[in-house]
Amino acid sequence: MGTLFVVATPMGNLQDFSPRAVETLRSVQLIAAEDTRHSGTLRSVFEISTPMVSYHHHNRAQRESQLLQAMEAGDVALISDAGTPAIADPGQEIVAAALAAGHTVVPIPGASAAIAAVSASGLVTGPFIFLGFVERKGEGRRAAFGKALATGWPIVLFESPQRLLETLGELQESVGDREVVVARELTKLHEEITRGTLSALIERYAHGEIRGEIVIVLAGSDVVAGDTNMESIASKLLAAGLKPSKAARELAQIAGISGDEAYEIIRGLRART
Repeated sequence: MGTLFVVATPMGNLQDFSPRAVETLRSVQLIAAEDTRHSGTLRSVFEISTPMVSYHHHNRAQRESQLLQAMEAGDVALISDAGTPAIADPGQEIVAAALAAGHTVVPIPGASAAIAAVSASGLVTGPFIFLGFVERKGEGRRAAFGKALATGWPIVLFESPQRLLETLGELQESVGDREVVVARELTKLHEEITRGTLSALIERYAHGEIRGEIVIVLAGSDVVAGDTNMESIASKLLAAGLKPSKAARELAQIAGISGDEAYEIIRGLRART
């Protein structure tokens, strides 16, 4: 039985690629890469001759059997375009399938945009909520923000430069003028880590073109997970734009109460506002 190695690759600075990661990619019989053209550059720089196949969101179901078959004969490595696979990148499905088939899965740690941003934010002292890439619009987006904000924990998410201002504005509407960090182009030539209030960063990025890959780190609030103030949690869910029925379901899940109890809290809160 072969092993699946989950290998982190550099986000930009090639010196972040560990010797262990390089040796792993050289020693396996096959590399599953999110984009073979992008990873081909990495393979060339580090003189890695291992065959490579694509594994991404659009072909992961079709590629699974091929990769599992390859693991029957030897070891396989999984990489994404940058950072750690299966962290807001393809990988969770093949990792789960490999484990279910009895294969060993070994992580080769390295770069992670979320962890890098958190470590340099000065806003996180304990637990935080990682949302990855949030849906662009609709109930799924509102539910993601609502559930995360209701915990009171800091929130970390990825965002595109085209949507940065809109997302900062949404967060300000939901939580007020809270502290936030925008980390842009981490480990790259034009790396920028900016901290301030939501209003200050909205003003900063309102002028000029925004470029690069972005991580947002939003400070937590005084309300923490397990808070018994159900109305405080409910108000955060409603402020995030959830419909009352959806807010009641999320409140019930977060607070561990019945759906009827949660709906009564939501209804009472709305009656007073």
